[in-house]
Parts: sequence; C-alpha cells; structure tokens
Amino acid sequence: MILADTGFFVALGNRSDTFHSKAQQQLNILKEPLITTYPVIIETSYLLYERSGQTAQFKFLQQLTTDSIQIFNFQKNHLERAIQLMQQYANLPMDLADASLVVLAEELKENRILTTDIRDFSIYRYLETQPFTLLLS
Repeated sequence: MILADTGFFVALGNRSDTFHSKAQQQLNILKEPLITTYPVIIETSYLLYERSGQTAQFKFLQQLTTDSIQIFNFQKNHLERAIQLMQQYANLPMDLADASLVVLAEELKENRILTTDIRDFSIYRYLETQPFTLLLS
C-alpha cells in the first residue's frame, strides 16, 4: 500500500495545481492500493471545497467509497502517538494530518508516500529514524 497525503488528493482534484500532472501520472502508474487517514480526508475535503468548489469535494468523497483507496482506522492509541510526533516536530510545525500519516507509516512499516509537502516529509522520520520515499518529488 502507498500512503496518500492531502496535497496529492488536492492536486488530483484541481487541474490548475502545480502538482496535478505529476499526481495524475503517478496515479496511472501505480498498481498498488492507496491508503490514507481520516485527518487527511477532512483536510482534503475542506481544501478542495475552498479551492475548487463543491463538485471537486464530492468527486473526492465519492472516490473514497471505491476499493481503490483504503482508510486507516485511526484509534486513541494512534492519536497519542500523533500528539508525541506533533510535539517532536513543533518547529515545522506538524499538523494532525501529517502526524496521522507518520503513525500509519509506523503501523504498516511503509515509507512510500504521495505528497506535495516535500519539505516536511523529507524531514519527518517514522520509527524515529526511517526516511520517507517521496513519490511526487
């Protein structure tokens, strides 16, 4: 499975986004399912509505009902770890959506991520020392 961040979904839903072509290209190339978290879904839904309108927001949410995107079941213990990470990376700062993806990487032991947040995800480490492989960079 490949982790998917807000910026990737926003780029897919907004043709004028600088990462739109690259995101679409990666989506067409990848044969593995994507996985994301509820904090990412909420952030994406809001940003798509703000930047591209309700149609883009609905299209994204409808896509989540298919089997092509898995949704990680973020629990209380995951939230506790996310808070630790947000404190650790407070100088960036790290938001809950990003922290949830680092937690997901730790759970799956998976480092490949579709994100436009190149700066932060090149700094973040899962399992304290492991770097991410940024598929949109």
